[in-house]
Amino acid sequence: ALQQAISQLLQSVLTVIGIVIMMFIVSWQLALIALIALPLSAIAAGVIGSRAQGLFTRQWKTTGALNGQIEESFSGHELVKVFGREQDMVTRFTERNDELFDASFGAQFVSGTIFPVMNFVSYLAYVGIAVVGGLRVASGQLSLGDATAFIQYSREFTQPLGQIAGMANMLQSGVASAERTFELLDADEQKPEQATVVLPERTDGRVEFKNVYFSYTQDKPLIEDLSFEAHPGHTVAIVGPTGAGKTTLVNLVMRFYELNSGSIELDGVDITELSRADLRSKVGMVLQDAWLFGGSIMENIRYGRLDASDEEVIAAAKATFVDRFVRALPDGYNTLIDEEGTNVSAGEKQLITIARAFVANPSLLILDEATSSVDTRTELLVQNAMAALRQDRTSFVIAHRLSTIRDADTILVMEEGQIVEQGNHATLLEADGAYARLYNSQFAGAIVEEEALADSIAKVAGPQGDSPRV
Repeated sequence: ALQQAISQLLQSVLTVIGIVIMMFIVSWQLALIALIALPLSAIAAGVIGSRAQGLFTRQWKTTGALNGQIEESFSGHELVKVFGREQDMVTRFTERNDELFDASFGAQFVSGTIFPVMNFVSYLAYVGIAVVGGLRVASGQLSLGDATAFIQYSREFTQPLGQIAGMANMLQSGVASAERTFELLDADEQKPEQATVVLPERTDGRVEFKNVYFSYTQDKPLIEDLSFEAHPGHTVAIVGPTGAGKTTLVNLVMRFYELNSGSIELDGVDITELSRADLRSKVGMVLQDAWLFGGSIMENIRYGRLDASDEEVIAAAKATFVDRFVRALPDGYNTLIDEEGTNVSAGEKQLITIARAFVANPSLLILDEATSSVDTRTELLVQNAMAALRQDRTSFVIAHRLSTIRDADTILVMEEGQIVEQGNHATLLEADGAYARLYNSQFAGAIVEEEALADSIAKVAGPQGDSPRV
């Protein structure tokens, strides 16, 4: 709309103004007749345009919904195949495609009537000018040359009005798109930075929560009056049921969200006094969902610190046991990861992201279920590597498998945004509280699984001494 319609619209408006001036110079009576077309055209454009505006808005909303449906279908292609939902996805696509067709057809049809309606009004004025002009020439009040010139002006007057009508379609579509764009642009901005402190490149990593309150929505509190301290070099494990606020806690440390009240301090400095870039440069984070970028394995590991040398990248890879499987690849560290990351396994992806955190050499480490995608043997190797990584730096570990955090210096047990227990593994078991219940439930589940496996083996083994009937 800005590139094409605005310049043409300006030209058409200036042309109309110039022609109106010349019409009044030739004959003000005929000029008034010609100007009758303007309010009539404006009324027609306003009535039709308001109707078209709503249809264009619906058109772009249905376009967004259809695009979302297509992206969802392709990104979840394997899941669709597994559950046999191909026809269901096609049906949903057809329904949304039909909605888009109806909205687009209506928008184009309604907006398309502006041009013929305005032309019709203009030609009515043209007929009126021809009739009145002819009568004035016959009575001698107007010369034939002036009448001919005026009729020519009226024809020229109709052309820019038609162009304006033609551009109305594009402008209506542009305005509807702008509504969706400005809805995003008008959303609340993140809190402006007020950085007054710059931390050194390497810090102790002491983190302290002081009376922290936070909620995603005002009517549903999540974290209330939370206070604790993570000492430098210590490992703090955060456990609890789903929705307890574990991931929210580390997101607050990263300033992905702002606190409602209270404060979080890093080495005695309120994190709101640091720039977000400075704060996050001190933190290494490994998420549950491993994400790799298109590029080589070497480049994906170096993403943690772009100035890292090849030797530092390889050292980080060895520490996290990435080197074990990379060496087996034909291109080694130059192996390219495709856009979907399908040429490496889920466990290998997770190991690469852990190596990325190693090479960053952060003061503060956050591990959000970082071993969830690796097998048991690899998990033991990664746990040993993480123990080395956690040396001399504060670590926050979010875990559901409690066996992985027994050696944590402090374990925080969260329920509904509150820390209900804290201590080390042994003291929490002795307390026989929430942590003990969680731990015993997992331990009991493991015993049940072992007994079920033993029963299954006994059933297929046959009488004692016989070989299994498999």
